[in-house]
Amino acid sequence: MTEDDHGERRRLGAVVLAVLISQVLLYPGVPNLVVALGAPAGIDAGMWFLVAEFGAFVTFAVVWGAASDALGRRAPLIVAGALGGAASYIALAAVPEFEFGFRAALAVRVVGGALTIGAFSLAITSLMDLRGGNGRNMGTAGVAIGLGAAVGSVVGGALADLNAFYPVYAGAAVLAGAGLLAATVDDKVVTDRPADASGAQNDVGFRDVLAQARTTHGLFVPLAFGFVDRLTAGFFALVGVYYFQDPETFGLSAGAAGATLALFFVPFAVLQAPFGSLSDRVGRFLPVVLGSIAYGIVTIGVGVAPVYPVAAALMVLVGVCGALMAPATMALVTDLVEPEARGAAMGLFNVFGSLGFLAGFLIGGSATDLFGYTPAFLAVGGLELAIALALFPAVRSIAPGDGLLGLGGGTGRSPSE
Repeated sequence: MTEDDHGERRRLGAVVLAVLISQVLLYPGVPNLVVALGAPAGIDAGMWFLVAEFGAFVTFAVVWGAASDALGRRAPLIVAGALGGAASYIALAAVPEFEFGFRAALAVRVVGGALTIGAFSLAITSLMDLRGGNGRNMGTAGVAIGLGAAVGSVVGGALADLNAFYPVYAGAAVLAGAGLLAATVDDKVVTDRPADASGAQNDVGFRDVLAQARTTHGLFVPLAFGFVDRLTAGFFALVGVYYFQDPETFGLSAGAAGATLALFFVPFAVLQAPFGSLSDRVGRFLPVVLGSIAYGIVTIGVGVAPVYPVAAALMVLVGVCGALMAPATMALVTDLVEPEARGAAMGLFNVFGSLGFLAGFLIGGSATDLFGYTPAFLAVGGLELAIALALFPAVRSIAPGDGLLGLGGGTGRSPSE
């Protein structure tokens, strides 16, 4: 690893951190924010508020990734996405001033999501382009994601207790800062592309990168895990906020609910880098499969916890299990895909992840509304267990190597290395 790689890794990690802070700032205050935007109180309005943004994530993640691969540049697109996302936050805060109503707020969320996903996905893709080990690079992304979620949940909850729109203004400022920081990042894509026999860089077109990413053998496996892992995250982002604030459960304030979410996000962030490096050494198999099984079990535990201290302790364990599996799952994408198609591949990964968030919002919100909190937690935790058991053989087949206990591995290298 060169000194330049180290600097780029820090800057790109900071961009991912800022984007996540801006996004999660809003979550603890969603119950009050949707009402201030003109919606009726209840989990249904909060569900659609989050679904609007993630629907745009699904639609535009691959578009941004494939465009960056075809152009051979990422940084200018990251800047555009971050600054555009900041502008959408300002527009959201203006909705009640002009009495446009909640439908207009949802439309703004769609536009903002379409822009913000570009900054998020391409910043992670740029980390994939760096040297130093795929697990380490994805561990950096995971640390940024976890810390961003932790800071956003705590600060957002505190701001929401003061004013419903303070988290929105803070999110705009943080996203603008992410855009300015991204402008200092050097693009790595073109120089990393393999040259042909004449020494010229291969010209990889928009359709080519999509085709390579879609047809890569085994890529469905990390996409499936990414879907279910983020389904549970989306579930906690919506149902968890209402669950901890509901007077019939624990009756926490927005600030206390945000701090409770941070009990998950802090260990999730702190342990990402060491667990990512661990997956480079022992392979992807055990972190992905065993981490997912444990994650599903403790998720169910949060929903059946009899008192708040037990639920809080289990939230910490959720974070530990998530940190074990997340960087290994993202590193599997890098292991399987050639460098020139990584942008499209990570775009696809984020599409599946965003679909998972959407499913978490829709399944969690609907199940909670119909059956209550406990059945909703059982359903989501059970899905995590099911995917781990169903894809056990598939993970072993695409992550060959000695690994820990000889159960599989992967070396942390891409196919071209």
